[in-house]
Amino acid sequence: MPDLFSDLDNNPESLGPGTWLFRGYALDVADELLQAIGRVAEQSPFRRMKTPGGRQMSAAMTGCGARNWVTDRQGYRYSELDPETGRPWPTMPPLLTQLAGDAAARAGYPGFEPDVCLVNCYQPGARMGLHQDRDEQDFRWPVVSVSLGLPAVFLWGELRRRGSPARLLLEHGDVLVWGGEDRLRYHGIAPVAHGRCEATGHVRYNLTFRRAC
Repeated sequence: MPDLFSDLDNNPESLGPGTWLFRGYALDVADELLQAIGRVAEQSPFRRMKTPGGRQMSAAMTGCGARNWVTDRQGYRYSELDPETGRPWPTMPPLLTQLAGDAAARAGYPGFEPDVCLVNCYQPGARMGLHQDRDEQDFRWPVVSVSLGLPAVFLWGELRRRGSPARLLLEHGDVLVWGGEDRLRYHGIAPVAHGRCEATGHVRYNLTFRRAC
């Protein structure tokens, strides 16, 4: 497929030995990505899942791909079926697959073919606590994260839960890729501030691509 994404003059920012931030990388296809999110949500609506401890998450979630990450009283895991609908998750649109693979390759992870795209929807005040992405079977593959809509402060911690994480502002169209030595670093999102984005209104979306199996 052709290269559809922004080839910006500014160099990507390194956040660690295996982590790269591509500012504005998805801007050229942002509208198409938002349309794809809408189609996914029509089949598998957004919902606020509960943790095994019974706490309701503040960000609403849906997803697409062969499987997706879910959480409930039974624990954290990947499921091939949407527990809300009982049906398979929507097929991942080719544009999303291409975006994730292209960004991963530019970050030094060629051959990345995600089977998971977790879509988070953040209203103002929603957050994501520090956590590791460790429910996948093979940590050789990176995580690719695409920010759309309202800006958010990304919390970038260490391999152990200690100290204060670094704080990094992510804006509409930014793409962050981490893997290798950084694959299991703790990360999260600080409470999203009130604001308005021309593309999404008072909402932030995040696309997180992973290889679960």
